[in-house]
Amino acid sequence: MEIVHTDRAPAAIGPYSQAVVSGTLVFTAGQIALDPATMEIVKGDVAAQTDRVLRNLAAVLQASGSGLTKVVKTTVYLADMAEFTAMNEVYAKHFGSHKPARSTVQAAGLPKNVRVEIDAIAVRG
Repeated sequence: MEIVHTDRAPAAIGPYSQAVVSGTLVFTAGQIALDPATMEIVKGDVAAQTDRVLRNLAAVLQASGSGLTKVVKTTVYLADMAEFTAMNEVYAKHFGSHKPARSTVQAAGLPKNVRVEIDAIAVRG
């Protein structure tokens, strides 16, 4: 196994890694809307948070030798399922024509009271 770390994404806020590579697969930790430079939650609605989350996720994947185009599965955690459409519009822009498998669930609570958290499994190489 290989542990992945990049300064282009927020440092872990607990006892976990940004991502772990096993064989040809990359397993990311859930990314939230932390600005990696300040470690502060970005201001704005779920759309603004989703954009930051996906930029963080892309940075972790790049550091692992992968990328958004190599994601095979994501899990999206929303504080409120009523925000699905707004999240989905931003998500679609980041993934473009690539459409990985995805689960979306409403979570009773997310770290630092964010609106959205996303993790991914991707292929490396």
